[in-house]
Amino acid sequence: MKKYRYAKIREIVQDQVIETQEELAQALEREGIAVTQATISRDIKEMMLVKVPYRSGHYRYALSSEEPMLLAKNRLIDIFAHTIVKIECSGNIVVIHTTPGSANAVAFALDNLNLSHIIGTLAGDDTILLVVEEGYSAADIKTEIYQIFHED
Repeated sequence: MKKYRYAKIREIVQDQVIETQEELAQALEREGIAVTQATISRDIKEMMLVKVPYRSGHYRYALSSEEPMLLAKNRLIDIFAHTIVKIECSGNIVVIHTTPGSANAVAFALDNLNLSHIIGTLAGDDTILLVVEEGYSAADIKTEIYQIFHED
């Protein structure tokens, strides 16, 4: 649901003039997505939306030039360091075991790293399944994830 909401927020701020969090919440409501003010505030922060001038004295929300990353690199490393328990691979599948309740956060971080050759990510409560593009090695993806996890 979060990915869908983020996609809608991106669409809304690109297509409409949104000056306030309340306006964004109303636009989401029109799309059938009910949100609280706290959720809107958190989404704006996580998506790195920025306010830009668009006419005399007025500002609107826009996507940051850094928006595709969504989270700071240190935050991603922190997520990995505190939640990943074990990574296994077989064929074109990578299975990541996390602490209970952490799989969605780790999957979200992985999705936003745009790792090469991953064609799908599926998260449960404490397990993530990554499907690697045919012809590429799951072991290489595992190594790439470990390299990110161990960066200083």
